[in-house]
Amino acid sequence: MGENGHNKSIVLPPTITVRELAESIEASPIEVIKTLMANGVMANINQQIDFDTAAIVAAEMGYDANLETQEAGSEDEVGEIPLWRKVIADEDPEELTYRPPIVTILGHVDHGKTTLLDAIRDTNVVEDEAGGITQHIGAYQVEHNERQITFLDTPGHAAFTAMRARGAQGADIVVLVVAADDGVMPQTREAIAHAKAAQIPIIVALNKIDKENADPERVNQQLAEIGLVPDEWDGDTIIVPLSAKRQEGLEDLLEAVLLVADNTDIRANPNGRVIGTVIEAEIDRSKGVMATLLIQNGTLNIGNIVVAGTAHGRLRAMFDHLGHQVQDAAPSAPVAVMGLNDVPVAGDLFQVVDSDKHARAITRERKNNLKSDAQREKSAVTLEQLFDQFQAGEVRELRLIIKADVQGSLEPIRSSLVDLDSGDISINVLHSGTGNIGKNDIMLAAASKAIVIGFNVEADSAAQRLAETEGISIRLYNIIYRLIEDIEMALKGMLDPETKESVLGHAEVRAIFRISRIGNVAGCYVLDGELRRNALVRVLRKDEVLFDGEISSLKHIQDDVTEVRTGFECGITLKGFNDFDTGDIIECYIVEEVPI
Repeated sequence: MGENGHNKSIVLPPTITVRELAESIEASPIEVIKTLMANGVMANINQQIDFDTAAIVAAEMGYDANLETQEAGSEDEVGEIPLWRKVIADEDPEELTYRPPIVTILGHVDHGKTTLLDAIRDTNVVEDEAGGITQHIGAYQVEHNERQITFLDTPGHAAFTAMRARGAQGADIVVLVVAADDGVMPQTREAIAHAKAAQIPIIVALNKIDKENADPERVNQQLAEIGLVPDEWDGDTIIVPLSAKRQEGLEDLLEAVLLVADNTDIRANPNGRVIGTVIEAEIDRSKGVMATLLIQNGTLNIGNIVVAGTAHGRLRAMFDHLGHQVQDAAPSAPVAVMGLNDVPVAGDLFQVVDSDKHARAITRERKNNLKSDAQREKSAVTLEQLFDQFQAGEVRELRLIIKADVQGSLEPIRSSLVDLDSGDISINVLHSGTGNIGKNDIMLAAASKAIVIGFNVEADSAAQRLAETEGISIRLYNIIYRLIEDIEMALKGMLDPETKESVLGHAEVRAIFRISRIGNVAGCYVLDGELRRNALVRVLRKDEVLFDGEISSLKHIQDDVTEVRTGFECGITLKGFNDFDTGDIIECYIVEEVPI
């Protein structure tokens, strides 16, 4: 609590989740929630709180909080800054040193991602003199001009985004593979959207340059049209022609990676707090749990006690990507480790803790919260909630992913949205493309807290299931002006919630009783479902709706009741309707607000 008067200094962003705050001040989320409650704030583990509130909690835990200073455009505007980056930001600047850049490779299927990874490994990874076999651990390091580069050997933006969604974002640089004979394809656009959403610099590897039908100028033009202007056209995107198959141009690509790394603040404190990302994990029949960890700050040592997701343990052995046993691993190094008691999930953050007791306490709490996390409050911004969340300081922009049936529909939608982008809430179109809404669109939305807009398209069943799980809002339109109107009204805080109707049950009128001062009472038999006192009803006669309104009273025998179920009789009166007839059907229903 800082009784000694020497509080630690900590830098916090304008908003932070309860979980992240707890990790930043090395406290349990329960302690943070209790402190918030004591200060009159009710918040769950995934809820965002503002800086002032976080600072009060931090002060009570022995920390002096300072607001993170940001230059315009420097903050990760799309999604939260990964915790490991916050840890590095909190280190003493004088302790920070250069670390090797971490590179991930993305691109369209069949454009040569895996071939490129293999080619770089084959030509640059130094093997044993005895000719040992490189061990696949999900990442490897190469050396170029006496400097190291770490490559994540898990190509594909789905894996990349899954890591981002868990707050990992393991890469510093994205190498985008584009085939010179094929050009920019839908998955290329998606990969660019993922990299831009993560605010990570992009280098284009123009592959298959050796093919007869290669047309680099056409590809350069396509890239320029989607915001990646080649450096030779006075843009800021390095485009490296190469042939992964012939192993040509690989040195130029590595040179480009180091050049971009030198222009990016890629540093860490090898003596600081140990934190990093789980790349992959599995159970080996002979070795037990084997997990590949990517160190992003600090130095990992044999004997350290590690917590990774809901797994923990003391490290018994560590191996580098060549299979050599090592005693320690510095920032940006990938190592396979033994000693964890369970298999962590790829993308989980790991950290070193001071005792086994502390590790067990953390994992026990995480396991207890796992069920509630699965049913957590959805973090996706719905259009209906947008203005309220803006006023609460939770959002500063509306992030959209737009899918349309044809390319010709996208431009008028985008230009109309740009015209709306003039208020306090800005509009950021993360990705737009043609075709139905798929799982990749939902994954990008989940990682970036975006809304998915569809025009004359549908969401496939897998995307709908994932959207429901992740709490992602999908809105479908077939008229452009309604789409624009909804966005405009959302920005002004005027959009009415979407609603859906659910039928609860049906009853048949079998007798009618006249009671003075009340009017006609319908004696009914509930055919299916139930009738509820506080729901709405329709009176149907030969499929014609005679009345649509509220229930005045609902009785079973002589008692007032709130509901009557299938197979029971009841007496019902309606507000403003008396003209019952035997055989009428009373349909009971409710109307609910839903984020669509």
